[in-house]
Amino acid sequence: LAFCRGRVVRVPKGPLIRVVGTEVVIPCSVSDYDGPSEQNFDWEFSRDTDFVRIVSTWDSTFTSEEYQKRVGHGDIKLRRSSNDAVELVIRNIQPTDQGRYKCSTPSTDATVQGNYDAEVQVKVISDGLSVSGSKARSSMSLRLSEGDSFKLRCSAITTSPEHTHLHVTWQIKSGSTWRDILSLTHEGKFQPGPGYEERYRNGDIRLDTGANDTYRLSVSQASSVDGGAYRCLVSEWVRGEDSSWQKIQEKSVEIASVAIQRTDVVISTSNVSVTERDPLDLTCNITTDRSGIFQAEVMWYFSASPDDTLSDAQVLLSMDRDSVVSDSTLISLSHVDRNAYRLLVRDVDVEDSGYYFCQAALWVPLHNGSWHKVVERTSAPVGVVVTALEPDYEVFLNASKTPKFSDDPTELHCRITNAQDTEANIRFTVSWYYRQRLRSDDVVTEELLAAMDADWTLLLGDRSRERTQNGEIIFSKKAVDTFSLRIQWTSESDRGDYFCVISAWSRHRNNSWVKSKDVTSASVSVFWATQDYTLTVEAVKLKPFFVAGHTFEMTCKVSSKNIKTPRYSVLITAEKPLTDQSNPNGTTRIISLNQDSVVRLEDWTDQTRVDGVVLEKVQENEFRYRMYQTQISDAGLYRCVVTAWSPGGGGMWREAVNGLSNPIQIDFQMSGPVFNVSVHSDNPTIYQGELADLLCIVTMEGMVLEPDDMSFDVSWFAVRSFALDREPVLLTSLDRRGIVMQSRRNGSSDLSLERISPLEFRLRVHGCEDHDFGNHYCVVTPWVRSATGVWQREPDIKAKPIFLSVKMDVLNAFKYPLLIGIGLATVIGLLSCLIGYCSSRWCCKKEVQETRRERRRLMSMEMD
Repeated sequence: LAFCRGRVVRVPKGPLIRVVGTEVVIPCSVSDYDGPSEQNFDWEFSRDTDFVRIVSTWDSTFTSEEYQKRVGHGDIKLRRSSNDAVELVIRNIQPTDQGRYKCSTPSTDATVQGNYDAEVQVKVISDGLSVSGSKARSSMSLRLSEGDSFKLRCSAITTSPEHTHLHVTWQIKSGSTWRDILSLTHEGKFQPGPGYEERYRNGDIRLDTGANDTYRLSVSQASSVDGGAYRCLVSEWVRGEDSSWQKIQEKSVEIASVAIQRTDVVISTSNVSVTERDPLDLTCNITTDRSGIFQAEVMWYFSASPDDTLSDAQVLLSMDRDSVVSDSTLISLSHVDRNAYRLLVRDVDVEDSGYYFCQAALWVPLHNGSWHKVVERTSAPVGVVVTALEPDYEVFLNASKTPKFSDDPTELHCRITNAQDTEANIRFTVSWYYRQRLRSDDVVTEELLAAMDADWTLLLGDRSRERTQNGEIIFSKKAVDTFSLRIQWTSESDRGDYFCVISAWSRHRNNSWVKSKDVTSASVSVFWATQDYTLTVEAVKLKPFFVAGHTFEMTCKVSSKNIKTPRYSVLITAEKPLTDQSNPNGTTRIISLNQDSVVRLEDWTDQTRVDGVVLEKVQENEFRYRMYQTQISDAGLYRCVVTAWSPGGGGMWREAVNGLSNPIQIDFQMSGPVFNVSVHSDNPTIYQGELADLLCIVTMEGMVLEPDDMSFDVSWFAVRSFALDREPVLLTSLDRRGIVMQSRRNGSSDLSLERISPLEFRLRVHGCEDHDFGNHYCVVTPWVRSATGVWQREPDIKAKPIFLSVKMDVLNAFKYPLLIGIGLATVIGLLSCLIGYCSSRWCCKKEVQETRRERRRLMSMEMD
């Protein structure tokens, strides 16, 4: 059966019950067929046994003579719904149309399989459904007020011989369409229409059944959407053999026309503009045609926005339905007449500007004595603008002190003039602004210096905050109508335009202050012509010729222009030859004298000549430098570096300009010996832990000196790299007095430095480690005693470095670990043997109990 396949023709399962005079639609479809997609259909009818041809989709001569007239008038026709489905439509069906209807499909299949026709039974019953409204023939008219209730009745009954069910629906006509309100379905369920679900749940819309097959629609709290024509729509349903419901007919009757009179709440005036301190008078009118007993509940709202949802609105006053008004001092609410309520706001303020709403609710009495709210409405907003009473005054700004030079004081006065209408409730404050002056046409925004709040709080701007806190800028109030700005020390960055803004503040009912007016003064320019600072320094050598050991003396004369009451600080520098190893950069700062005449030694490191340099102030613009007992190492170019200072704010000095003098040269004629230095080692490659010997050898050329007439400072350095690309590290040093100084070391190796001959110095590294490798060199400073007995320092001499390589002794490195490993292995092996023996001797021993056997000796044959 799974592989069987054939044509299937389907019609509804009968019988189909229909009412006389209604339209019958019988669908027919075919599936699982071969051939073209569009199939043809033939319909036939039978009352008893023979079938009469009705209509066909493909043969116009198919219709029998009995049905040609009805088919020609369109009372019977075929309506194609798809390629494989049609509908037989019979209008105004009559009892003679009761019988069997057969739907056939001509074969288009390659083989004949399945069914090619299907039959359905149609049963025609009489019309027993009647629907009626009120006793009057035409529908009634109702005129109601918003919030009222009303009821409408409809009667529906059926005398059908079949077991049918009624479906009753109340509808309202909106425009040209009917909308469902509430239905009682043929299955006995209540079903509210779209938009009526909430009102049905709240009980405002009900559908009740009564005697004599009546259906009553009850509407409470009627609103404007409930106005229109109402009708009762009744349909008759029957359950088929397949348990499906079939609607067999439908009738309706218009019941009533309802008109709802809307209740409006209107504020009598439109947008209002009042002056500050005047009263505000608003009236709320309620428009309604309600003639019975009712009471109104009124509430006034205020909001900053015209949003009628009143989400952020403030309640001003309210009056309940018993005419009880909530208490307020400045606001009153009165009942003018039956439908008018007046709001009066006395002594209005600027804060009263906004939007006012009136909300009214109507209450009607019920039979049990309680009150019921029938409608609630909110008026459209009324905009109220309160015009402030602005005082009239002018502002004048003048400068009582203007600077002519930098650091001079500046003082500005901002005055209030021609003040009128300035009551006790008016307060004045000031704001100061600065605007930079530019030569171009660029627009520069003003910068706030300070602003005064209504409570006299001074708010500082970013430009003046720090200087005001330091006391450099002072803001004050000289008089009731005068404010001042004083800059104690005006700088060039303060040049520009200044102006002030006088603000008037009004006090409101809640004692708060609100700004009502701003008046800006004309700007005052603070400016003075400036010229570039000029500083000239001239150095003069007082003694043109001198020799080593004598005193060197030079003076520095300073002249300046465009500097107010200057003071000078002087620094003496020396530019040594590049061969001097004590200062690789070439320039040495020797001694300085600041603007307060305080002398300080800078980079002068010769401890034997701490008092050998003197710098003093001869005149206000002349300074003298002396260097006693000059030595050959002092050769170089000497200059005066002068800085001009001008008085700044708060007693401080401000640097104005720097100047550099011409150089003064100190040069000595060298007639003594020439020293050379070299480094030597017999074994530059050593193993770790061994001793390294490095020799620093000094040689002389030219004049020969006695050993007692020469001495040397020796310093050893190391560079821990192969390419001399790192900073040298000082290892140790030996001065000419024989005092050895060593630097701090991190390793375990040790250093020693000794003089082994007048011209040889030996450095020893004891217990060398791997970090002792690198390039090693010595720096020698010769000292020569002159004929006068004065020791002269010669320039430093640096030797060519020698590379010291430290290797690791593999045998010594692994000797002790091997011995320790063999010893530990032997001990562990012996211990394992001991543990095994003890375990087998005592712990794992088993006692075997043997069965005692009786031993008997054999008797000899003779004894037997």
